[in-house]
Amino acid sequence: MLRSNRMEPVDYVAIGHITLDDTPEGPRIGGSAAYAALTAQAFGLRAGIVTAWGEELPADALAGVAIHNIGAQHSTRFENSYVDGARTQRISQLAPELDYYYIPEAWRSTPIVHLAPVAQEVSPRILSYFSDSTRCATPQGWLREWDADGRIQPADWLEAELTLSRLDACILGLEDVGGDLTRVDSMAALCPVLVVTDGKAGAHLYSQGEITHIPAVPADEVDPTGAGDVFAATFFLQLHRSGDAHLAGHLAARVAAHAVTRVGLAGIPTRDELFDLLAEAAA
Repeated sequence: MLRSNRMEPVDYVAIGHITLDDTPEGPRIGGSAAYAALTAQAFGLRAGIVTAWGEELPADALAGVAIHNIGAQHSTRFENSYVDGARTQRISQLAPELDYYYIPEAWRSTPIVHLAPVAQEVSPRILSYFSDSTRCATPQGWLREWDADGRIQPADWLEAELTLSRLDACILGLEDVGGDLTRVDSMAALCPVLVVTDGKAGAHLYSQGEITHIPAVPADEVDPTGAGDVFAATFFLQLHRSGDAHLAGHLAARVAAHAVTRVGLAGIPTRDELFDLLAEAAA
């Protein structure tokens, strides 16, 4: 069911599938858009999600986030497994694709727009309509394909050049490109700010022809799912606010480290926890 376009403006809109993530404890809500929007909300922004979602589970975990759902018979569904920090994914269901005409009128001048595909579902053409916004993406969903059994593997990104040239910032995981640094170099040449995360090895910031290492912050890891999305949302909003990519990267690393200490969406810091993290970063 498509919700009404008569929605209040937001400060940060994430476009991508809210997913069902199968875990040993049962299915839970996931997806890059969900993690990113909740992170933006924790920082005090009005956050919205444009998605196609079957609403199989209660949306309690997304309380306070405005959701524009075009509807789906079944949500996009993943099974994630981790062995020695390496993730294996399988996709079993796929919700409909998302394009610009699904975005509510009131959200079409949002200050920060974040394209957050998880399974090739977001049209990169959306970026051309947000010329006055800070345009960001986590392109993992454009960098993957899956076989007949749903097993996910890295794939060619056919629209990389056009998409990256329209972005202000892009964040991906090294695993998204199969560890191929040659691909990273070619992407960095097309985008003003590119960050490549690599779990406990930290991240690398490519900006203005320079590469800077952002060390990971030690944490007692419980669940790494979504940490990259928390990193990305923190980075994007701090870059939008300050224009300082280095500062944004170090703060993002600190917030992402906090996110892995709890399970799933519960890892998103509360407002009070964020104040503490900001104070630590400034110390």
